[in-house]
Amino acid sequence: MTGWVSTAALADRDPQWKSNLKQALMQEPWSESLQIIVDKILDDKSLTKDDGLLLFSEPNLFELGRLANLHKEAMYGRKAYFNSNVHVNQTNICVLACRFCAFRRGPKADDAYALSVDDYLEELSRFSPYVNEVHSVGGLHPDWTVEHYAELFRRISAEYPHISIKALTAVEIKHLSQLSNLSIKETLLQLQSAGLTSLPGGGAEILDDGVRAIICNGKESSQEYLDIHRTAHEIGLPSNCTMLFGTIETTTQRIEHILKLRELASDTGGFQCFVPYPFLPDSTRLPMAQLSTGQEILRVIAVSRILLDTIPHIKAYRMNIGDELAELALQFGADDIDGTVQQESIMHLAGSTTPLTHDLQQLSKLINDAGCVPVKRDTTYTEFEEYVPPKPAKRLPMA
Repeated sequence: MTGWVSTAALADRDPQWKSNLKQALMQEPWSESLQIIVDKILDDKSLTKDDGLLLFSEPNLFELGRLANLHKEAMYGRKAYFNSNVHVNQTNICVLACRFCAFRRGPKADDAYALSVDDYLEELSRFSPYVNEVHSVGGLHPDWTVEHYAELFRRISAEYPHISIKALTAVEIKHLSQLSNLSIKETLLQLQSAGLTSLPGGGAEILDDGVRAIICNGKESSQEYLDIHRTAHEIGLPSNCTMLFGTIETTTQRIEHILKLRELASDTGGFQCFVPYPFLPDSTRLPMAQLSTGQEILRVIAVSRILLDTIPHIKAYRMNIGDELAELALQFGADDIDGTVQQESIMHLAGSTTPLTHDLQQLSKLINDAGCVPVKRDTTYTEFEEYVPPKPAKRLPMA
């Protein structure tokens, strides 16, 4: 199968997905509780916070998953997406000390590091023949201004033009703008001009300032996170968005978080993928948090797909939830599992045990085993190609 392209706004969604969904919903029997949700969708009514609470309390997880999966299939059929990427975390030195973070180090720590531009490029060179994206987030280095990152992005673009650059969370953008005495827009424009392709969307945690004051005091406010992404979208930089759940937040706060992202996406069309991931408590300073169960993770993914009609893709972030649960999530509304991720530090320091040795064939098998069709994508969800693994070599007959 040859490749194809889509617009950034559609991100490979079927333009008729809402009509597809209505037809599918009318062919299914629904319990009384979910029929309320189905009727609102059929009537083109936007789902509310109360509807979100109903979805989170739905006792039949598998029926909830079926509803979410019908949303996904209305948009993409049986396709599930991935890309070839590598994470290079440029520094673990950070002026903040978020309570949930196992990655951050002070500048005098024995294992603190800060990659120079040359060191970063040397690290990237190990993976450059195999990837089409580098994902870079890190600590808030006290000395690196926007000029440091602009030089880095220019060098990446010059030496590896086939690799897109997905980098810097909202709080990193805020930090750079303050150090560089620039506005958020000026900071983003300089980085975009240097080669930045998109923002990864990390750092949203929960968009509730009371929760943020406890788990990540000193980071950007909820409104600042939204404003930074709005500015990025306005200058043509697409982004992902995230939600860290399972710390101290309530179900209502999760729903409010999702609806805030939905509203911004409705305004700008700039969010391409929502990435909900559970808190991993190992090695952190948040003892009151609890590890989410597999059922809770699937519920969050399903509810996210049902509520977020303005954001095209929902990612089952396998670096966080593991391959087995990511495969199952592809039947609960998720349509993306990230990529090959040749290396990754932040989630693994927090306790992730997901292997980092995946190649395209292994990812395609995971997707096939979930009953889906593997599709390799680019960073911005505009270029696609169905991935067909090479046939295994024939064995020679025994003598």
